[in-house]
Amino acid sequence: METSRFKVNWTLVALLLVVIIITGVIFIGVRCRGTPVEITLTPEPQIVGTIYVGGAVNAPGLYSIFTGDTFDDIIAAAGGLTDGATFNDVDLIVGAAAEAVTPQKIDINRAELWLLEAIPGVGEVKAQAIIDYRNEHGFFHDIYELLNIPGFGEVTLENIKDFITVNS
Repeated sequence: METSRFKVNWTLVALLLVVIIITGVIFIGVRCRGTPVEITLTPEPQIVGTIYVGGAVNAPGLYSIFTGDTFDDIIAAAGGLTDGATFNDVDLIVGAAAEAVTPQKIDINRAELWLLEAIPGVGEVKAQAIIDYRNEHGFFHDIYELLNIPGFGEVTLENIKDFITVNS
């Protein structure tokens, strides 16, 4: 009789454990059914070219330009401006863009000093000369008018003509 009571007790314990496990599985299954999680991955930005950032930045050097980058992004990549510096104190030299992308040309009729200085071969003096000439004579009608500015010759014009344009 004692053996049968032992078997009954173990059977009840086993049955109780099975009920507890089934109840737990059901409870966890119901609780885990919530709002589905949607995972989206943003595409990696495409490199469209390079730019040298120098002058009054904390980490001058050559940086990649990604799709959608702004001027602020480029300055931030170079460690930001040094203390007391302005954007006029930054040197930018635009490298070759990816073959499929046509580089944007700088409009010499509207460009500010810092942007003109970013043209390879045009420093602070030539950039200021462009602005002074523009202020005295009005907008340029074509890029060859740069030859009227002292310091601009055929060689300089040949070197920068792919970087500039004239829009009225």
